[in-house]
Amino acid sequence: MAKMKMMVARPCLISAMVLVVLVSTKVVCGAPPHIVLVMADDQGWGQTGYYNHPRLKTPHLDAMAASGLRFDRFYAGAPVCSPTRASVLTGRANDRTGVLSHGYALRRQEITLPKILAKAGYRTGHFGKWHLNGLRGPGVPILKSDDHNPGEFGFGTWLSVTNFFDRDPILSRAGEFEEFEGDSSEVVVDQALAFLKQNASLAPTLTVIWYGTPHSPFKASDDDLAGFEDLDEASRNHYGELVAMDRSIGVLRKGLRKLGIADHTILWFCSDNGGLGKIKPETVGGLRGNKGTIYEGGLRVPAILEWPEEMKEARVTNYPATVLDILPTILEITKVPYPDPKRPLDGVSLVPLLDGEIGRRKKPIPFRHTGRAALIDNNMKLLTQAMQKGKFELYDLANDPTEKKDVSGEYPDAFRQMQKQFLNWSRSVDASAAGKDYPAGTVDAAEPEPRFWTDVEEYKPFFEDWKDRWEYSSRLKKRKK
Repeated sequence: MAKMKMMVARPCLISAMVLVVLVSTKVVCGAPPHIVLVMADDQGWGQTGYYNHPRLKTPHLDAMAASGLRFDRFYAGAPVCSPTRASVLTGRANDRTGVLSHGYALRRQEITLPKILAKAGYRTGHFGKWHLNGLRGPGVPILKSDDHNPGEFGFGTWLSVTNFFDRDPILSRAGEFEEFEGDSSEVVVDQALAFLKQNASLAPTLTVIWYGTPHSPFKASDDDLAGFEDLDEASRNHYGELVAMDRSIGVLRKGLRKLGIADHTILWFCSDNGGLGKIKPETVGGLRGNKGTIYEGGLRVPAILEWPEEMKEARVTNYPATVLDILPTILEITKVPYPDPKRPLDGVSLVPLLDGEIGRRKKPIPFRHTGRAALIDNNMKLLTQAMQKGKFELYDLANDPTEKKDVSGEYPDAFRQMQKQFLNWSRSVDASAAGKDYPAGTVDAAEPEPRFWTDVEEYKPFFEDWKDRWEYSSRLKKRKK
């Protein structure tokens, strides 16, 4: 179990708040549900026990899938991390929000889920990787003065780091740096449970846990390496990190039960993009492509939603869903309106799916990332490697899940219609990217460009203390040269 070097405990109080919330066709009497959003960092679609990975065992994710809604076709917002995180918080495609790729800052003019729910009475907390403040490089604790810290986007409590993080991390508690011991996944789960213990009896809560696992660099404990001895060093540690991450899922689920809130909590797990290409055994379950590509292996990710009091039976769904759907789904469940009806959202509410299968998805799932793009309309997927050149391909995912055959010539009408849909959507994204959705009609000129934290003046006083830390030493030694 992870250990913390410093922590302040607070007593729990009893809330007198009683609300009636309509959920789908049901009426739930009492407080709105607690919400816990959990995201892995670079876990591929095939890296779970329930997909019969040849080496990795994930008993706690398997147990979650066996009691909740398992999505077999769930998509990240983009094939890399920061854009997907922006889509989770906003319900909007990443290019609308200014998060064009990894290390871009989320615009402060965006409307975020934690801000919306905080105004509705939720207590909100973020734990772990942030990567929406425009800083690149291995994760460092976020500065209190950072004007793109999680608090700026609606998180009343945050214990966060700029980017990927591993064992024995330094995290920032609202700007105060704290050192921890143990696996990073277990550290942030322990801290999230402490937040829930302090707040869940006072008000409904939104808890966001964004792991740094299994992103490189890889570092697992000796115990978690057991069973992977024959793999290369990177793969061995990568899978060891996933063992610890899965164990932390078990700790989280047990902690929710111990707090007496498991039945009343929506627990939603997914990954931020596809799996890594150099890790063996392979990470994407036989799909084409990996992280960074717009093929299924770069975009399709594992996902499970658990809500015991409303979803009594476990199911597996092939309904195509996406992180863009998280915001509209939660807002419908909590009956909290989106504050700007004119601002385009790209996801749909999945509330009807919680009661049973609902047939075809009515709104396609769109992607734009660094000049490449895709549009998924149920089983058909339009794809281009170069938007500006206008060369598109079409794949039938039902019959060709590994995207081997371009069927644009076989389905010319669908091909033309999907191109038209995509180009109309893309023009809407261009308008959003230019700031047309915002009250000012333009993008705030103060929004930062991506940069490395080693170039940020306020971090320089820490360089001497950090130069021997394994996750920073190579970066700081390069700087000295």
